[in-house]
Amino acid sequence: MAEKKIIEGAPEWIVLFADLMSLLVVFFVLIISFSIQDNKKLQVVAGSMKEAFGVQFERRTSGMIEVNGTPVHEFSRQPALVENEKDTDFADEDHSQKRKQGAEANTHDIEKTIIERPRQFALAAASLRQAWQEMPELAEISNNIQMEESPEGLNIQLIDEDGRSMFRTGSAQPYNRTRKLIAKMAPILANLPNRISITGHTDSAMSRNDSGYGQWELSADRASIVRRILSENGVPHEQFYQVSGKADTEPLFPSDSLLAANRRVSILIMAEAPPLPAEHYNGN
Repeated sequence: MAEKKIIEGAPEWIVLFADLMSLLVVFFVLIISFSIQDNKKLQVVAGSMKEAFGVQFERRTSGMIEVNGTPVHEFSRQPALVENEKDTDFADEDHSQKRKQGAEANTHDIEKTIIERPRQFALAAASLRQAWQEMPELAEISNNIQMEESPEGLNIQLIDEDGRSMFRTGSAQPYNRTRKLIAKMAPILANLPNRISITGHTDSAMSRNDSGYGQWELSADRASIVRRILSENGVPHEQFYQVSGKADTEPLFPSDSLLAANRRVSILIMAEAPPLPAEHYNGN
């Protein structure tokens, strides 16, 4: 009889044990990978899931509103997510004209003007940009105009640049292009109910002359000239709140008070309820 050949090898339980060890290794690798979290990757994953489920966020960039639609400064502030606000959570009655609602939080008594002011200022800024763009001769000084919303209102600044000033050197008299620019603003400002505050600023380079005329007088005179041009072109007298000069006390660039950009005139459309006309008091 032929002898049977016995094939020797690893027992079957060894193969099963090896498979089990492989699975355990994979399991522990997964545990370690999950324990080391990468915030950036998590944000990417979270964003992908939100987009997949149709959740959208609104982004707003803080910064200046410019004549040409781009910020004057080289860097603008980072865009921030704006939380979606629900129209109502707990309100028992409709307050559709209010931004927030809720009887428990007592948020339904917010004045409507809080909503209307930003819209009003945005419309005014857009109208001013459109008016200036219709004047090709003002294209070269478009970068001298800066508009910015603040808690005080819409601030329009006429700013000097090196080699391109809005006023004659050491004088309160504006160049002809500056006069046209201010005159073009008047009809738009006159249609607003807000009062106007005008402030002149200088750099720290100027010194008093022999007659004692210096930075304070120059800044105040430039603000007065701007008010006069606006008044001559339709802005009513009672719409002006104040006209003042602050010399070099509030530089636009405190780190360098000699910069040309510190020479400017600010026209502030004030964010406040307009005062009652004089006829109202006389009638009572």
